[in-house]
Order: sequence, then structure tokens, then C-alpha cells
Amino acid sequence: MKSISIVLIVLAFAWIAAAQTVPENPFTRAEYVKRLYDVQKKPSAVDELIADLRRRGIAFEVTDGIRGLTTSKSRNNAELKRTIEEAARRKADPESARLPDPKESAEVIARAREAALAALEEMPDFVVKQQIQRYVAYAGTNNFQNTDKLVVAVSYRADGREEYKLLSRNGIIQQNPQAKGSYEEVGGTSSTGEFVTVLSTIFKPENETEFEVADTALFRNRKTIVYNFDVARDKAKQVVAAAGYLVESTITGMKGRIWIDRENFRVLKIESEATEIPETFPIRVAKRSVEYDWVKINDETYLLPSLSDVRLTMRADRQVYESRNLIRFKGYQKYGSEVRILDSDEEEVKEP
Repeated sequence: MKSISIVLIVLAFAWIAAAQTVPENPFTRAEYVKRLYDVQKKPSAVDELIADLRRRGIAFEVTDGIRGLTTSKSRNNAELKRTIEEAARRKADPESARLPDPKESAEVIARAREAALAALEEMPDFVVKQQIQRYVAYAGTNNFQNTDKLVVAVSYRADGREEYKLLSRNGIIQQNPQAKGSYEEVGGTSSTGEFVTVLSTIFKPENETEFEVADTALFRNRKTIVYNFDVARDKAKQVVAAAGYLVESTITGMKGRIWIDRENFRVLKIESEATEIPETFPIRVAKRSVEYDWVKINDETYLLPSLSDVRLTMRADRQVYESRNLIRFKGYQKYGSEVRILDSDEEEVKEP
């Protein structure tokens, strides 16, 4: 009888273990809506909802009503909006959403590194116009108020030098603009390094970047693999500066996500965040998103930034604020070309 009892106990534990590994059912519409209302009451619950959506998927159609509810209940959380759209794509086409196995994953990273570093070596000299919409909000509210609109001419040299000329602010054309290392002369948040620095930091072999498959996604109708990445502070050496009465700067690490085309292995999007920020530094969070698109310069085609979204969360006067620069890159031309102010430059820069 003892041996039978032991067998029964073992079988019982095996049944419990098996029950715990049974895949969870996809979200129903009612369950997802309920979780949205939970997020509205407790905004920190959004991360758990995003993780559950990626793990379980959905069993309902994503309608405009669901999209509107997602936006309103999550305070316009971009990550949740993207996740629910990806869940809808997986439901419609499970095969294209298949994650790569370890061998394919490693090959994609290797080929993406090779393509990115080769592209950086072949970068031409060029000029481009940046339309920059700047905003500010109380941190965590996502209620951004427009502060100003800048038009900046950027000259890039193949050796990595970048020069910035402020052409206009709020429609007022600047007289005799001078080339500088940034556009911080106007105060507020400025951003540099979108062309080379971020890609180089991620893919240089000596930086020993850690990659992990996170997801698949459809980006501008291209099938991509999304990777988490992490670069330690002593390797990334990313500079974050806070401008005020005195300019303070610090060195940070970098982590984030990168979207790699599954067919040609080119990087289509990067989301990065500063890591290892010293506790005493006034900037607490520094995030940047860069999207890339194909452009022609001198009849040659290059993959260059088309849109950038830079956000800094900082402490000032016992308050915590978030600044946002939404940057559109327009009119890539050969180096030395004149950058002109057009009527369309005064239109609001909007998210795609």
C-alpha cells in the first residue's frame, strides 16, 4: 500500500505541474476592456497588461472603438497601443509573427551589425532640415503643451562632424545664423547624434552589447524582429546634459529596443533609454526614439533618420517635468546645398 500511495502522490504532483504549464487562453474583448479600466485606476498596471498581451495574444477584433478606449484609459500610452496592434496582427497571421530560433536570431544580429557598420562607413556628406516641435508636461501626465517650433539646418560630414544652424523659431527667421555644435542657444531641450552615434554605440563589437529577442512587428509594411539591447555604462559612454544656469553633464549606459528588417537586416527603428544615471543628476529619465527611411542623395540611396522623439524627465523647483522634442527630418541634399525655409515648415510636426 505504501508504494501505491507514493505513486499516487507523484502522479498528483505531475498533474499539478502539467496544469501549471497549460497555455493561457487569449484575451477576450470583455477581459481586455476590464484590464483597461484597471489601468485607468492604477497606471502602473499597464506594464503587466502589455506583458500579458504579448504572452497570451487576443481572441477579438481590434476595432476603432477598442483603439479609442485603449488611448483614453491608458493616457495615450504608445507602448500599449503598439502592443494591441501587434496582437491583432498575430491573430490574423500567426506565421509571420513567429519568433526566430536561437540560430536565426544570432544570424540576424550578425548581419544587421555588418550592414549597419558598413553603412556608417559609407555615409555621405549631406545637409538636412529638421522641423522640431517642442513640448513640456508634468511628468507622468502625458499632457504635453507646445512651447515652440524650430527649423534647424544640419550639416553632416562623413567623419562624424555635425553642425547646426537655427533658421527660425515660431516662424521668425533668424538673421545670419551661425553654425554650432547644437541648437541649445535657444534654451530648452536639444538633441544631437541621431545620424551615427546611436547605431554605432549599439553595434560596435567592442561595446559587447547584449541582445535578446523580444517580439516581431510589422513596421511600414516590413516584417521585423524586435530585440531588447543593453550596453553597459563603461562601454556606451553616452553623454546626457542638463542645461540651466550651469550646464551639467553625466555619462550613462544605454538600453532599449531595435527593429531589424527580417529580409535585408537593416535597422528601421531604435528606442533607447539612458541607464545608470547618478542619483544626484537633475535628469532622471532620458529616452530617444529614431525611425529610419530610404532617401536619395546625389542619386544614391541611403537609410537615414526620418523621425525622432526625444524625452527627458527632470527635477526643477521641487517639481518633476517631462520635455519632448518631436523632430522631422526633411529634404536631404548634398553637402553645401542651401537649406530654405518653406511655408510648409510652419505646419505642426505630428506623429505618423
